Amino acid sequence: MMQADEEAGTTERELEESRPKPRKTSKKLEKMLSLRETLKRKKPAFNRQESWRFKRVKSSWRKPKGIDSKMRVKTKGWPKSVDVGYRTLKSVRGLHPSGFEEVLVHNVGDLEGITPRQAVRISHTVGERKRAGIVGRAEELKIFVLNKRVRSVDAY
Repeated sequence: MMQADEEAGTTERELEESRPKPRKTSKKLEKMLSLRETLKRKKPAFNRQESWRFKRVKSSWRKPKGIDSKMRVKTKGWPKSVDVGYRTLKSVRGLHPSGFEEVLVHNVGDLEGITPRQAVRISHTVGERKRAGIVGRAEELKIFVLNKRVRSVDAY
């Protein structure tokens, strides 16, 4: 019985070694990513003017343009407006928290030309059979998939 457990353990260990791992980042990049998270927590939620007052006005950001707009003239006590100073660090702008650049994939052919600095996000419109094919091919190419969500690659 112990031999069976050991054999099962070795196969799991082999599987772990064959799976692509998150990008190995430099200390500087890790520091920048953590700094970005810290700054993101301090950033206000930029809501559209009067969205808290009217149900018909959604909270998605729009620039206030009214002539008497208190938000446009940045009156004290009104919500903050989007500004250049809230922008994230250039070195980590657009990166996934794991340190990869995200690439959206719709089929197996889109995996060609992916670099080691990039990770794949499978489109939400892709079905389970095609998703399994993409995940299988990505494992062969040792590409990191951000949203696998597949029952079994061998099922199809």
